[in-house]
Amino acid sequence: MEKNSGVQLARRIAAGELPAQDAMAEACERIAASEPEIQAFVATLDRATALSHAAQARGPLAGLAVAVKDIFDTADLPTAYGSSIYAGYQPGSDAAIVSLIRRAGGTVIGKTVTCEFAYMAPTQTRNPADLRRTAGGSSSGSAAAVAAGMVPFAIGTQTGGSTIRPASFCGIAGYKPSYDLFPTPGMKYFSWSLDTVGLFAATVTDVAWFAEALIGRSLARSPLDMRQLVVGIPQAYPWEAPSASATQAVQQASTAIEAAGGKVRQIALPAWIGELYRAHAPLQEYEATQTLAFEFDRHRGSLSPMLGDFLQRAQRISVVQYDAARKLIDDAKMQMDSLFEGIDVLLTPSAPGEAPMGWTSTGDPAFNKVWTLLGTPCVSVPGLSGLEGCPMGVQVIAPPWQDQRCLAAAALVEAAIRTCRF
Repeated sequence: MEKNSGVQLARRIAAGELPAQDAMAEACERIAASEPEIQAFVATLDRATALSHAAQARGPLAGLAVAVKDIFDTADLPTAYGSSIYAGYQPGSDAAIVSLIRRAGGTVIGKTVTCEFAYMAPTQTRNPADLRRTAGGSSSGSAAAVAAGMVPFAIGTQTGGSTIRPASFCGIAGYKPSYDLFPTPGMKYFSWSLDTVGLFAATVTDVAWFAEALIGRSLARSPLDMRQLVVGIPQAYPWEAPSASATQAVQQASTAIEAAGGKVRQIALPAWIGELYRAHAPLQEYEATQTLAFEFDRHRGSLSPMLGDFLQRAQRISVVQYDAARKLIDDAKMQMDSLFEGIDVLLTPSAPGEAPMGWTSTGDPAFNKVWTLLGTPCVSVPGLSGLEGCPMGVQVIAPPWQDQRCLAAAALVEAAIRTCRF
């Protein structure tokens, strides 16, 4: 498994060391070689079209292949949203995030496998770190395509943990921006209050550069210094205890941070975090019954049993329960300052443990739900392994709209991990 640095590729192309068409040809060759085994894509551009795009492209992503989760509309590739209901469907326009990729010069090389409507039904995608294990979900194909070195960048989404968890499982960087920082028009919604665009790349440096290239905000550069960084680590969690692998990863990250000159502070999560965690289910369920009303009402037989049963159960959520969940979230957001008092960022496991064996589950989003509800930026930092030798990420979390701080702190943690001997 050889991951591709998008920043290094972009610099070589910009310097004239690597022609854009050659870079695209290499991506096509890597996809052809790895796709039969990994099964990350549902559709790809043909080689001639991809090379033509690269030859004409201008911008920071010129010559770079970008994979897009098949939950976003694309005018030149079919979009099925992971469902047989939409097999062969061809949108007439691009999703907003796809247009941003093209404006920056990137080539949308293909659509990646997603769980059905970005829920949790397992997919066929294999984890490049261990082909016997899931790549996670629902952005399984996007994470696997980057981890296998097929593309330097990929787009996913997160409603619960669909970016951070697959990144952790596959051993790459995953970035869930602040809610609404990246545009979602043209995406098939599951829960409009939660759904967030997610980004994947080999390293934190790469994913920050990719994010900045797409939206033009200063995200890849920060004066943050490790000697000034204060990282808060929760003493316990109100959902479930981390596995031994996750506990080890956090301990190793803490050791690396302190060895590099940073400060680590143990903190107690406030009681309202546990209440907030329980609000995720009614919020998501109530909204999913409306976003997928057409599919449930008209095509129930074509839904997977997992999703069909979920939507059936979700009908029980009342307006009163939904409104109560929304109020709980609004109240929690008013207390965010106290959560980050005395610290710059939080650090937690990215997932409860390493990627599960087999393909009957995409893993548990328990360590991600609260932060998705709060709309905070989160980055899964790669470089660590669990007790079974598979990737295990740690999650850096910052206050909403402090994405530059989140990415900068994550890059410092990544660098510290890389230079520390455990």
